[in-house]
Amino acid sequence: MKIVVCVKQVPATNEAKIDPETKRIIREGSKAILNPFDTYAVEEGVRLKEKFGGEVIVISMGPEKAMSSLREAISVGADRAILLSDKAFGGSDTWATSYVLAKAIEKIGDVDLVICGKQAIDGDTAQVGPEIAAHLDWVQATYVMKVEDADSEGIKVKRMHEDGYDICQLDFPAVITVLKDINTPRVPTLKGRLASQKIEIPVWKPSDIGVDMDKIGLDGSPTRVVKTAPPPPRNTVAKRIEGSPEDCAKQLVQELRIRSIL
Repeated sequence: MKIVVCVKQVPATNEAKIDPETKRIIREGSKAILNPFDTYAVEEGVRLKEKFGGEVIVISMGPEKAMSSLREAISVGADRAILLSDKAFGGSDTWATSYVLAKAIEKIGDVDLVICGKQAIDGDTAQVGPEIAAHLDWVQATYVMKVEDADSEGIKVKRMHEDGYDICQLDFPAVITVLKDINTPRVPTLKGRLASQKIEIPVWKPSDIGVDMDKIGLDGSPTRVVKTAPPPPRNTVAKRIEGSPEDCAKQLVQELRIRSIL
């Protein structure tokens, strides 16, 4: 089974600044981490490889510093990684990003399964996984909470939705997006970290994957960010409640009611 896991490096802080011109997050100079939801996707890919055999390839589109997130994925069991990095990719929205990732998956070739995290914490759109499936014209299942079974022909998954869950049988090739309920990501070992530093990670440019230049970057993105702002700070004012347990309970209920109205 050849598995591709798509990951993203995201800002590690809620103090990220917004570029006033592009209305996008300024990533330069900020601490970055592997998108938390993608850690579950990597873990599930590694588990499937350990159970059924095959290879796990991690890909990401981003700046050179995204190499650290790719090496983190290798340190927990991925076999190799590919970085898609070029100025021409800059400013891509989810549709353009998913197009680039889909072209990279086509270049890798003979891929059975693509796994993505549910969403990225910096955008929260949950669009890239489904859009990859649309570009590739592959079957897909989103919000997967458990892999029930798999073989050389396909995969059976438990997919969560508002009213419960579905059991879906997908023939390969397929795309799934996973929830954090699906597993508990392993902690990389020292041996794994050291090994990840020795693996060469190729950097693919637009010409390497044969993209249409009119479909990438800001000009190739059908959507535009009109306005972006950081969330308002939380109200951290503390109020001390004193008295008997009964009086404290009454005051607490009254305070919660007031705050719920506000």
